[in-house]
Amino acid sequence: MLRSLHVPGTPLVLPNVWDVASAKAVVATGFPVVATTSGGVAASLGYEDHEEAPAAEMLAAAARISRSVDVPVTVDAEAGYAMEPADLVAALKRVGAAGCNLEDTSHAAGTLRDPLEQAAWLRSLREAASDQDYGLVVNARIDVFLAGDGDGAQGELVTEALRRAHAYFEAGADCVYPIALRETTALAAFVSEAGGPVNVLAIAGAPSLAELAELGVARVSYGSRLHRQAMEEFESSLRRL
Repeated sequence: MLRSLHVPGTPLVLPNVWDVASAKAVVATGFPVVATTSGGVAASLGYEDHEEAPAAEMLAAAARISRSVDVPVTVDAEAGYAMEPADLVAALKRVGAAGCNLEDTSHAAGTLRDPLEQAAWLRSLREAASDQDYGLVVNARIDVFLAGDGDGAQGELVTEALRRAHAYFEAGADCVYPIALRETTALAAFVSEAGGPVNVLAIAGAPSLAELAELGVARVSYGSRLHRQAMEEFESSLRRL
């Protein structure tokens, strides 16, 4: 079901969750899929984002969320927690994940992974899922725009992002996620040339949902935005006591 919801021009909207309560709220308001945010989950567990939280705790949180709802759950698995592909696939299957996000940043090194190495890793992950008879939906995150240095390099960044997108789709990814790409012309070029479904992060400066649909985007994520807003509202309420 999750794979079939990735329709270019009719984007799957994912208000990312961080715990069981937020997951239940997403389902109660009619969204067909629950997606976790590593930043929000890590914060709720007392850690920073970017694999600072132990994999076991992050996966346990994902399992609680998956058990609490009756819709597909896609898990932000960060960069895979340095797990072997078969082990990561088995762990995601155990927690009940229908899909996952996997980013191409090496948090240990603090750099982007080589795209061919990342593609080989994704291919091994896809093969492991097939071996385990598991239809895992893989959203391959492309992090080149997180490290970008402004509009002057935008064209080069789009070219590099497309190179990675093509490699990741060839390796078996179901969707690619050029996180932080927000400029309309660059987004349009990326979507038209990526070669498969594209996920966009809903952030300040990005096109509206209607505009993203017109561009042919297939999936829209909110990342940790709603978690931050919820915490800000909670603090604001506390100050009014």
